[in-house]
Amino acid sequence: MAQDHTQGIGTRCVQAGYTPGNGEPRQIPIVQSTTFKYDTGAGMGALFDLEAEGYFYTRLQNPTNDYVAGKICALEGGTAAMLTSSGQAANFFSVFNICECGGHVVASSAIYGGTFNLLAHTMAKMGIQTTFVSPDCSDEELEAAFKPNTKCVLGETIANPALAVLDIDRFAKAAHNHGVPLIVDNTFPTPVNCRPIEWGADIVTHSTTKYMDGHGTAVGGAIVDSGNFDWMAHADKFPGLTTPDESYHGIVYAERFGQGGAFITKATSQLMRDFGSIQSPQHAFYLNLGLESLHVRMPQHCANGMALAEFLSNHPKVESVSYPNLPGDKYYDLAKKYLPNGGCGVVSFCVTGGRATAERVMAALRLCAIETHVADARTCCLHPASTTHRQMSDEELMAAGVAPGMIRLSCGLENTEDLLSDVAQALEQA
Repeated sequence: MAQDHTQGIGTRCVQAGYTPGNGEPRQIPIVQSTTFKYDTGAGMGALFDLEAEGYFYTRLQNPTNDYVAGKICALEGGTAAMLTSSGQAANFFSVFNICECGGHVVASSAIYGGTFNLLAHTMAKMGIQTTFVSPDCSDEELEAAFKPNTKCVLGETIANPALAVLDIDRFAKAAHNHGVPLIVDNTFPTPVNCRPIEWGADIVTHSTTKYMDGHGTAVGGAIVDSGNFDWMAHADKFPGLTTPDESYHGIVYAERFGQGGAFITKATSQLMRDFGSIQSPQHAFYLNLGLESLHVRMPQHCANGMALAEFLSNHPKVESVSYPNLPGDKYYDLAKKYLPNGGCGVVSFCVTGGRATAERVMAALRLCAIETHVADARTCCLHPASTTHRQMSDEELMAAGVAPGMIRLSCGLENTEDLLSDVAQALEQA
């Protein structure tokens, strides 16, 4: 899945991943088929043994999905990519692909509540333990989190909903010093505003449900391999990639598919085969429509986010505002480094009066809808402590940067003046 990384990001959004031949469809074709026909059993057998390229069952791979994965791969500057049924599946696959029972993960505490639950509870039942560290931890605290059985480090470029900015360069160096890869969820900034691979990340994940789709149409996820991590150099830590896989006649992924293809091939041929978290071709088609305008939409999301953050920071009924690109924000310096062109359209803020006032403010909004979504063309908001993060204790909430009275507001593509007017009247009513 070699990609041209020299083209501008806008050109890649529109053109990458699929190039039609003479007389072929200009738009990515939807291959809405579960199976594929072959003339001989031997030909299909070669596919099952990973000895030939092609398609035999959509649970593993589908041409439509591969076209769109190729585009995301080009946007992030990776060597291989795959689509999954959701962002949750992408994060699960990215960790479980290299971390089995008895393994250990170091993760930022400021991550999406669903990812926190996945690591802290569900994967713990599978025998995988996680040590959570603050994204603001000292070098000594970060170093102390590693164990001999640590297999990876995980964080979010911009944390949902705390909006903490991960110091990718620092976390990557710590991970590499211990011979493990850094996995970065780049959902909020998208590759338009940040490409973590350029800062040392090894694996990048996305909930494509968010800005990449951008219209609340299709749930999905993606995983991109940078091709930079040398699995064979740390063979003892990653036997799944560096020793024979008996379920595929003894294939050693790192040897057969190389440094740039082993991770995604294993995740597809093993995890997708066994868990089946495939994205439907129809959803991949919708996703591609969103990707084609991603470079145009993100600046407006960011402009609305900045305008709202500035307005809220001067409002007497607002106690605090989190928006990394806002001067004076705790993460402003990191945002200048990693997100110089803007981060995202999500603003988190706390109103005077705590949880009860926050609920009144949201009830008074007219343009902004209360929904369990974010990063949409339409402005939406929610109360994380009682929705996406409601399974977390107060201590876990604070560690994740989620105050009980926090409102997460995702600025859409509406006119800035209309958005500010709606928030202003809601604050006045509350």
